[in-house]
Amino acid sequence: MKQVEDALAAIRRHLPDFRPRLGIVLGSGFGEVAADLEEVAGFSYAELPGFPAAGVAGHAGRLMLGRIESVAVVVLQGRAHYYERGDAAAMKVPVRLARALGAEALLLTNAAGSLRADMPPGSLMAIADHVNLVGVSPLFGEAGAERFVGMADAYDPALRELIGRAARGIGERLHEGIYVWFAGPQFETPAEIRAARLLGGDAVGMSTVPETILGRHAGLRIAGLSLITNMAAGLGAERLSHAHTLEVAARASARAREVIRAFIREYAK
Repeated sequence: MKQVEDALAAIRRHLPDFRPRLGIVLGSGFGEVAADLEEVAGFSYAELPGFPAAGVAGHAGRLMLGRIESVAVVVLQGRAHYYERGDAAAMKVPVRLARALGAEALLLTNAAGSLRADMPPGSLMAIADHVNLVGVSPLFGEAGAERFVGMADAYDPALRELIGRAARGIGERLHEGIYVWFAGPQFETPAEIRAARLLGGDAVGMSTVPETILGRHAGLRIAGLSLITNMAAGLGAERLSHAHTLEVAARASARAREVIRAFIREYAK
């Protein structure tokens, strides 16, 4: 893919030998993870061919290369969402670039709404599986047999175990559950939330699933981590808004950041 090749060439002109082991996409509530990076280079999304514009508050729109806990990483500070332009493949170039740079795995993070009383705002949830209620794929239009990507164990069981071990090691409770993808940008209705619960969902959100599909297509192992910022519609008293999401995420961000650091330490072993 020419845009991936061009973006890779732009980075290699500055860092010809840097090979990250892990890619990280920082969603709402996870931006402070970037402060843990020993940065060796950084690029605005606007500098890289095929990268989306950052259009949501809390998403910096920057690719950073460096080390966290001595592990070489590529950090994508923010994502494009399907609801911004109706494009499920908006993150195709960033995800494929992470693989082209050398990453073996991709950690996807997001803010999400809870469908469970035992998982209140401030909780962290490792994603075990997802339900694609939007019904679209970032692989529409792809050619070849590789487009028929198997999605069993899309969220790598071994990486989920690493996240769980990391959280236990620092005394943090980590839930595990199924993430249900809604298109947004409007929040879900109470009726839609009841339907999501009937389908077995544990949390709802407006991102991550396209990147998981893209990552699996690229041959990356995937891990997912949600920061619960609210009870979903009809399950809590708070008025849902993006400002509320960012406010709750900010309060829990230090704990989320520590879980990611602990995960990277486990990943390095």
